[in-house]
Amino acid sequence: MSILSTNPLRDPQDRRLPQIAGPCVLVIFGVTGDLSRKKLMPAVYDLANRGMLPPGFGLVGFARRDWATQDFAQQVHDAVKENARTEFREEVWEQLLEGIRFVPGTFDDDDAFIRLRDTIQELDNARGTGGNHAFYLSIPPSSFEIVVSQLKRHGLTERTEHNWNRVVIEKPFGHDLASARDLNEVVSSLFDPHEVFRIDHYLGKETVQNMMALRFANQMFEPIWNNHYVSHVQITMAEDIGIGGRAGYYDGIGAARDVIQNHLLQLLALTAMEEPTSFEASQLRAEKKKVLAAARVPENMDLHTARGQYCAGWQGGRPVKGYLEEDGVDPASNTETYAAIRVDVENRRWAGVPFYLRAAKRMPRRVTEVALSFKRAPHLPFTATDTEDLGVNALVMRIQPDEGVTLRFGAKVPGTQMEIREVSMDFGYGGSFTESSPEAYERLILDVLLGDPPLFPLQEEVELSWKILDPVIEHWAAQTEQPQPYVAGSWGPQCGIDMLAADGFTWRRP
Repeated sequence: MSILSTNPLRDPQDRRLPQIAGPCVLVIFGVTGDLSRKKLMPAVYDLANRGMLPPGFGLVGFARRDWATQDFAQQVHDAVKENARTEFREEVWEQLLEGIRFVPGTFDDDDAFIRLRDTIQELDNARGTGGNHAFYLSIPPSSFEIVVSQLKRHGLTERTEHNWNRVVIEKPFGHDLASARDLNEVVSSLFDPHEVFRIDHYLGKETVQNMMALRFANQMFEPIWNNHYVSHVQITMAEDIGIGGRAGYYDGIGAARDVIQNHLLQLLALTAMEEPTSFEASQLRAEKKKVLAAARVPENMDLHTARGQYCAGWQGGRPVKGYLEEDGVDPASNTETYAAIRVDVENRRWAGVPFYLRAAKRMPRRVTEVALSFKRAPHLPFTATDTEDLGVNALVMRIQPDEGVTLRFGAKVPGTQMEIREVSMDFGYGGSFTESSPEAYERLILDVLLGDPPLFPLQEEVELSWKILDPVIEHWAAQTEQPQPYVAGSWGPQCGIDMLAADGFTWRRP
């Protein structure tokens, strides 16, 4: 069964539509980077292997390497063999190989873009791709303007009523509100809003979309999904790795810009939004925008935000460096590797319910989850000893890894006495469905090629997210002290614990 027929964001009538992309060319700028090698090229192969790409498909890599097409094809082959989700099949690879091309050059090289134009035209003729082109900018935002300008200069953004051109942008979408608007001006000068696809790969994860299925396909949850029953919400993205070789990108960006502004605020919007009238893109976005417009960090940011920086410690039984000791990091850097903020959604459903967003590196384990903690029962007809270990009821949606849903509640311990203990009821997608979940980039790339926009945030959502986060970034920038240190392999700095303790809560241990 295809992902198009199982996607909960699609109207059932959509099953009558073609389930594969039409003829087209995908051009990847920055094709030699880790993202392309580990995610994009394997996702393209997996789509082809699952019959989601047409015979008339072309893949063009553009990068500053002295490669011939066969060299690039070998790179794609190796990336697929190492990272593809589906089995390698020679007949699928041979068909894909026929449409693979490589163009060497730099972004300011006019001759390179002339070669790119000629290569795309050759594919249009040889593969019957019909002038349909998607340009994937897997490059730093600072290079966006020159690339899109070159595309325009050499006629690669021209389209008619019979063909389309689309541009795909990887996060971050700017580094603050002003830069996000500047970036949008550059892109929108050449592409219409419906032709711009801002990739947030978390929105392509199966369990993120199943958050909506959980809420809106099950009557049991909707009556308690509000401030009458929910005490607070915790949204966590913890990584057990450091920055690796990404110092050039990460230092100066930090956890808040890298993760909270996009991934976690989008998860907040999906968790808190009202039921859309349909799952069409416009309706889904309308509800998310209402949440983001009503969301803000409380004014006392010393109390309601926390930032930290990992120092040397032990992880996985081996010693690891502190952030300031990582290669390429300024020894005086004040970039946070742990960021936590409280966000209040000021509407009727969520008034008084704090949302705590936390993103960090060098945590004890890798986990992304959304946890709704419920208020305690107003009266417990038990003695203190009966319920000594009773915690709070919680509904936990695990985004990764071990995707699924956990419900925590109190149950009686077997025996003659009344003793209540906290237990978990667990659902895992891997154990309940024989069909494996597509990788996030598979779904997102396919939706780009289909022109299907529900999972992609529009510029207004990006700007609303920056409006929430910008005051926090400005507050931290005004601080003279370094982010609070925490030992690698721990659950973060004391200030993060204190942030929740001020409201009478504690962080969940995933």
